[in-house]
Amino acid sequence: MTAPEPDSIAAEAALMPYVAPAAPHGGVVLAVSGGPDSMALLHAACRAGATVPLHVATVDHGLRTASAAEASGVADTALRLGLPHRTLTWTGSKPATGLQAAARSARYDLLARYAESVGATWVLTGHTRDDQAETVLMRLLAGSGPAGLAGMRPERALTGTVRLGRPLLGLSKASLVAYCAGLRLIPIQDPSNADPRFARARLRGLLPDLAREGLSDARLCRLAARCARDDDALARAARDAYAAARRPAEAPALVRLDAPTLEALPDAILIRVIAQALDGAGGRARLERLEGLVLEALRPALATGTPLRRTLGGCLLALSRGRGLTLAPAPARKSGADGLAAGARDLLGKGSGGAYIGPECPD
Repeated sequence: MTAPEPDSIAAEAALMPYVAPAAPHGGVVLAVSGGPDSMALLHAACRAGATVPLHVATVDHGLRTASAAEASGVADTALRLGLPHRTLTWTGSKPATGLQAAARSARYDLLARYAESVGATWVLTGHTRDDQAETVLMRLLAGSGPAGLAGMRPERALTGTVRLGRPLLGLSKASLVAYCAGLRLIPIQDPSNADPRFARARLRGLLPDLAREGLSDARLCRLAARCARDDDALARAARDAYAAARRPAEAPALVRLDAPTLEALPDAILIRVIAQALDGAGGRARLERLEGLVLEALRPALATGTPLRRTLGGCLLALSRGRGLTLAPAPARKSGADGLAAGARDLLGKGSGGAYIGPECPD
């Protein structure tokens, strides 16, 4: 095979910390669909001098007639490279709406379970700088805060023992296409990537025009890096504040927080502390609903010492002079009742348009 161009060798360098680490680990599952990004991932992992076990997995969502044949083609490639391959099939009914979000969730679940079954420590994907720019743009349109605008993180936990890594996130798709061309590979082209039924595909078509106006992929990725830095700092501050505000809770309350401690917090931290309290009580709310409760109801009540009762994300929040703020399971809602209870649990604007504070959505 012909060696890749020098500027494409960056792909192999990006894989080395995962496949040839200083301290050995349980191995890597390479998520390979057969497209240029994942084929570059596969071959770069092999050429980077792997010292840990490599496993290749292809997720067949069963959404296109060609998907089974494409998975078989990846299996043949893995066999030629001397690597084990497994096709992971998404079975069961498929949703009529939010299909791509559901497919992403299923994909990571399948990959994580397969990694656990083979004892692998990492699942690696071929996401690129282009994918990051698209993700940030989608979340910008969804009205996300810093957690969403941080885009896809280079690494995150999938399970207690498996982490997701995106080693190619800093590289452009064009460089990976060139890498594949240098190795004389013929990747497949997924037609859904250009299907206008999907928001990501429509935005992908807009990016060249946006770049000409100055909103380039580089600037979108720079925005993601800045938001990730700020989000990490806010998250640390909120964790400390939540720990300082916690008080022992008595049934039926699941969480109790000290009111004076909450009152002293800046709005940005207070919103996150209430999000953590909701999570601790088994609830979750979209960002705009959470902001509405905290800024329009809780903040004024804290300032005046006024009792407050609201429902949000399946929890009843009650503020009183003697007990502070408590969170307990919300009583059953009457049919058609209004209120601040959260709706569908889409993540960071994927689906019905709500944005969340918290872990990134599973791109």
